[in-house]
Amino acid sequence: MIDSHCHLDLATFSEDWQQVVQQSIDKGVSRFLVPGTTSAGWAQQVTMAQAEPRLDLAFGLHPYFLRDVPDANLQQLDELLSHRPAALVAVGEIGIDASLNTPVDHQIYTFESQLNLASKYALPVVLHHRKSHHLLIESLKRCRFQHGGVVHAFSGSVEAANAYIALGFKIGVGGTITYPRAQKTRQTIAQLPLSALLLETDAPDMPMQGRQGQRNSPVYLTDVCHALADLKRTSPDHIDSVTTANYCELFGR
Repeated sequence: MIDSHCHLDLATFSEDWQQVVQQSIDKGVSRFLVPGTTSAGWAQQVTMAQAEPRLDLAFGLHPYFLRDVPDANLQQLDELLSHRPAALVAVGEIGIDASLNTPVDHQIYTFESQLNLASKYALPVVLHHRKSHHLLIESLKRCRFQHGGVVHAFSGSVEAANAYIALGFKIGVGGTITYPRAQKTRQTIAQLPLSALLLETDAPDMPMQGRQGQRNSPVYLTDVCHALADLKRTSPDHIDSVTTANYCELFGR
């Protein structure tokens, strides 16, 4: 299994992230994609990946933190991408979040600027969405983005998912599907081709069913794998095999 989205660089993991990685490996997790959120965290991500070769990295400016983002941060991202750190596989976490107070036009500008950088360096992207599928798809088409990526923690309709898939994207499947009450997301994921899916935890957020109130961790990726196997009426081993191949195809691993 591969955890395609886990924030092991956050403070909650500062004392034990290497132990968490080893515990996850013991549970069958072979790689971990750690996406960036702010320019202040990119150097730490590089240091972590130098210490642990199973970490893959994405660098980006998350919409949560855009209120104080000057163009200098985009220039800094351009410079970092140009150096091609060995662990670099994508630009992200980037996107549009319509639930925030940050003006949507500013979010679109920053998102499309980062899409253009991803195109410049021929990298896929890790997308954040909230009430913004139509805006993201419009931007992807307007920028003529051709390098694909993953829609992290997807929630939405089959039609929205298929629109991303048609643009070369994979769909990130996380702990939401472990909750029986999450019928809409479970039904959507059940209808999508397994060839378009990736596993993720979004650790330390999005705890699994039965683990509410706990720090989420890649250790629990097996919960997602088993829930997806139930939805797809297949074995966890098959889910593991196909989603791992999907990840390696997308990110060149």
